[in-house]
Amino acid sequence: MPLRIGLIGAGANTRTQHIPGLLRAPDVVLAGVANRSIESGQRIADEFGIARVFDSVEALLADPGIDAVCIGTWPYKHREYSVKALEAGKHVLCEARMAMDLAEAEDMLAASERNPGLVAQLVPAPFDFKLGPTITRLIEEGALGEVREVAVNVLNASALDPAVPLHWRQRADYSGKNVMMFGIFVEVIHRWLGDHADVTASGDIFVKERLDAETGKLLPVTVPDTYIVTGHLERGARITHHFSSVAAGADSNGVTVFGTKATIRWKMGDSAVIQPHGGEATPIVADPGTDRGWKVEEDFVASVRDGAPVRLTSFADGVRYMRVIDAAHESAATGRRVVIRS
Repeated sequence: MPLRIGLIGAGANTRTQHIPGLLRAPDVVLAGVANRSIESGQRIADEFGIARVFDSVEALLADPGIDAVCIGTWPYKHREYSVKALEAGKHVLCEARMAMDLAEAEDMLAASERNPGLVAQLVPAPFDFKLGPTITRLIEEGALGEVREVAVNVLNASALDPAVPLHWRQRADYSGKNVMMFGIFVEVIHRWLGDHADVTASGDIFVKERLDAETGKLLPVTVPDTYIVTGHLERGARITHHFSSVAAGADSNGVTVFGTKATIRWKMGDSAVIQPHGGEATPIVADPGTDRGWKVEEDFVASVRDGAPVRLTSFADGVRYMRVIDAAHESAATGRRVVIRS
């Protein structure tokens, strides 16, 4: 019997990644879609040959002909739809970031724990699919010695022009406490180096209002244009995150891990070198069998069909990164260092 999947929201990532990925899986049927309007849902259905357009998420979740859902909305609906789907007996693949804040993420995790027979998976941070497992191994085996410092830099000029329209990621009512790519890289750091222990954060909004293309009105920007978070990892290393959408000309975007024996420099695009102190830098090559590329939808289907454990990314791991997002938000609001408690 085919696995019948319903789409809740069909934004750019759903159209370019999730729908094609699901359609590549054998014996998977896209059985329905509920989008922001009937008209937009019908366009998606026509484009991808989806059998049914639902007039509400609730109607889709109540349909016994739907086995699982792919939630492609912005974070402001992730908690509501994930919890409702799990309580309705549907497996869930939910877009990242997990939720608006930690409390919502914990609600999602609790719903998944109440329904242990259902798969609950988040779309993972994709940046290190090739080299991440190898970097993790090198660190665990002591190739760097003791890790002393970590620097995360993601700088671009996407918001430098004040005429650029307001993006949903610049609206806290849609994105919650998530700021730019901070949460994505917290997830990556957790894979390589373990959890954060404490954070101190600050941010600035340089362009206070932007044009909302949907309404034609100027609306306030409520998410920082630049964000700096410092702190410690539980392993004792110092970490600094620097994210900016107003920093043109940056040429060092990526993650640098400084150890007592060597340094790893990882760049966006998933290339990296390791350089022993006093030695030459050599490229890091993925360990055999570890470069799986984008397999998000394939992994979800395997978990539903075969009971394979969710690795990238479980709701429990999502709560881990949401703790850091929440703590940084509190620190930025209060000016105080915040200890992260599990």
